[in-house]
Amino acid sequence: MLINKNIESERRLTLAISGSIDTNSAPQLREAVAAVPADTELLTLDFRDVYVITSAGLRELLVCAQRFPEDRLRLINVNPDIMEVLSITGFDDILNVEAASEELSTYVHMSFKTLLARHVKQSGDKVVLKNEREAYTWADIDKASQIIAGDLAMLGVGKGAHVGICAANSINWVLTFYAVQKLGAIAMLMNPSQSAEEIGKVCAIGDVTTFCYGEIAAMKEDMPFLASVKSAEGSKIKNCYSIRNSLNLRDRFDEYEALEGRFENEVNPDAPSVVIFTSGSTGKPKGVILSSYNLLNAAAVQVKLQRLTDADKNLLIVPLFHILGLVVCFLPCAMTDAVLFVPDDIRTNTLIRVMNSEHCTLLHSVPTMIIALLNNKDFTSDAFSCLRCTYLAGAAATEAQLRMFKEKLPGNHFMIAYGLSEMAPVSVTLYDDTDAHILRSVGKQVENIRIKILNRATGEDCPAGEPGEILVQGFNLMTGYYKVPLQDQAIDEDGWLHTGDMGYLDADGYLTLSGRYKELIIRGGENIMPSEVESAISELDIIESVKVIGVPSDFFGEEVGACVKLKAGATFDEAAVKAELLKRLAKYKVPSHFVVYDEFPILGSGKIDGVALKADALKRIKEG
Repeated sequence: MLINKNIESERRLTLAISGSIDTNSAPQLREAVAAVPADTELLTLDFRDVYVITSAGLRELLVCAQRFPEDRLRLINVNPDIMEVLSITGFDDILNVEAASEELSTYVHMSFKTLLARHVKQSGDKVVLKNEREAYTWADIDKASQIIAGDLAMLGVGKGAHVGICAANSINWVLTFYAVQKLGAIAMLMNPSQSAEEIGKVCAIGDVTTFCYGEIAAMKEDMPFLASVKSAEGSKIKNCYSIRNSLNLRDRFDEYEALEGRFENEVNPDAPSVVIFTSGSTGKPKGVILSSYNLLNAAAVQVKLQRLTDADKNLLIVPLFHILGLVVCFLPCAMTDAVLFVPDDIRTNTLIRVMNSEHCTLLHSVPTMIIALLNNKDFTSDAFSCLRCTYLAGAAATEAQLRMFKEKLPGNHFMIAYGLSEMAPVSVTLYDDTDAHILRSVGKQVENIRIKILNRATGEDCPAGEPGEILVQGFNLMTGYYKVPLQDQAIDEDGWLHTGDMGYLDADGYLTLSGRYKELIIRGGENIMPSEVESAISELDIIESVKVIGVPSDFFGEEVGACVKLKAGATFDEAAVKAELLKRLAKYKVPSHFVVYDEFPILGSGKIDGVALKADALKRIKEG
């Protein structure tokens, strides 16, 4: 518990308290109150950031009230959880209490397990999760996730266990996520678009012991694919658990009664609960460690920004293993009783069919998907007239694209955002922002976080309008990277995350991206490290040398291009090379363009002249 003193006047004092008031911290509160002069006219205890109060804490409030009786003590900004405790104990009659207003920005301090339990109690019969065949209420989600939790517990999953979830978006993905959280385990979120070899490497990096698998693009038969995943060097996988769409948890609801009341151990909201894997700046996937505190508070920001209510329905087309899917789609819906609709796939014909039948109000995506949707011959503005908000992130949209979006979806509020797996959101345009802001910026920093622009050369902060590296910090910042050496952690000694991205803040606080220091290629929102693709290509027998570059694309933003130098006597068969690479890489990482060179341009140091090579390759690709 922390206590900050604010002297309002000679005889009025406020103590701002944060954290938990319990057996361990109650003496600290008593000491702070004892130091308050006895003739103080009004002592105010600000509970804005108090998230737990125990019997010992309540007793301490009685002591405070004895010291400052009648109207000389008041509690302000008391959140609903604390109000409930005060109410059931009658302390709301004994003390002068003011509840927090709905507009007040307070931090959410609960686990995903607590969030689910609260909704089951308050709105258990509300349908909040759907696909084209089924609808799940909170009570259904609780039962199904309890059954999965029972299965996982039998496999040895418990507090702190690393559980991989690798599946395309589905109801079973969501149920498994809640099941993992009920057990106090850590959900290690995997990209189902990757190959078995890639997934195996990520599992090994994350020390995954139980691997939950659903629909995975490269998996034709379960057993051979899983054997390949488990055979990765350093693998610690002991068990694999199917969450395929063919498994309907409703068929097992009669098992719930035997499991009811189990897994009641408390989960600390500050404990690691989710790991998202990102390419990072080294090319090797890194595990971003996040807590429910990080993610639910990030989602709470989205609730306000998107003006989300229980009347909304979100058509989920971004992957749940991404930070975008978690904190912009899934969790904001979970916090507000809004419906999360999971389509069978994200083909544009499917999305149009769902919009016609379900009348979704929210659809968040990357620009690539919106372009494909609008270009579908069956698209009509009328079918999407119910849509009120679309959140664009993951890749930059051009000004021409955004103008087309606004023309074809005229009743829609477009919001442009910037964020990272390590911290999201960072900045967002406002719901009613001007076209100029939407078209030329990635918005203002969200509440309770900080952005600064660093001049890398001088180490000084850049003034408004001057580009530099974007640094961020705040409540939604990751804990760190899992098992990554200190020198490769992105958070510095002052708590700033160094994003590696270049941008500038204008005089009004809007952030504009102007490039990136990283070598990442961003293809339709997917991050691709050139070094990873280069490694796969260099394993081919015909390749002597390779350099991978980003190639501008009107559709994807960027595509992967490969400049290759062949071994003497080798011939290049593009189709055969692509087929071989599909065994090693996810489809989206396989180069769309190959340029064959006899020799690469070389610098005086003997290194490849990357600048000259890329300029020449782009020219040759453009010329066909």
